[in-house]
Amino acid sequence: MRTTDELQIPVIRDEHVTLRPFTAGDIGAVLDASTDSHIPQITSVPRHADRAAAAAFITRQHDRASSGAGYSFAIDADSACVGQIGLWLRDLDQGRGTIGYWVRPTSRRRGYAAAALSALTEWAFSAVKVDRLQLYIEPWNVGSWRTAERVGYEREGLLRSWELVGDERRDMFMYGLTRSGGCSPAGASSTRPGTQLTT
Repeated sequence: MRTTDELQIPVIRDEHVTLRPFTAGDIGAVLDASTDSHIPQITSVPRHADRAAAAAFITRQHDRASSGAGYSFAIDADSACVGQIGLWLRDLDQGRGTIGYWVRPTSRRRGYAAAALSALTEWAFSAVKVDRLQLYIEPWNVGSWRTAERVGYEREGLLRSWELVGDERRDMFMYGLTRSGGCSPAGASSTRPGTQLTT
């Protein structure tokens, strides 16, 4: 299991997005995400949040780093938070990391999720030294699994009744990418030399 070593959330700059720690100025993005029919079911974003609940969500993202659970980044594009992406380290002792992401309803279909996933994938392999990254995506969520495939993740199977979503157990596709497998498809991290790390 992951120890409780405190993590420092870096700033990762890509030509399209910046991954950075959440700030109080991101409350509007959380409020937008809280109106989505799906995001509150699979994340800790509260449904139909008020400003206090949105601020509490932001605090929890910092707590994840301070507890050593993982890295939660705001996805920033054009100086605004458009979503969230996280690298979770529960299985770090086994060389594995798990990624999850969402984009707020008003910012979709602009390539932000793919850019964020590509940048985080590259950083995780180089800085965190994981050997494998994985994602769990519901089969109906075509936009999300197509994003993963664009970045080079491969569908490895269907996990039946894998995760409790709301009050219902749901099947999940598992997607994976290994350090040795690389990221070769177009748009993948190995083809994105513009990613920069700011400490």
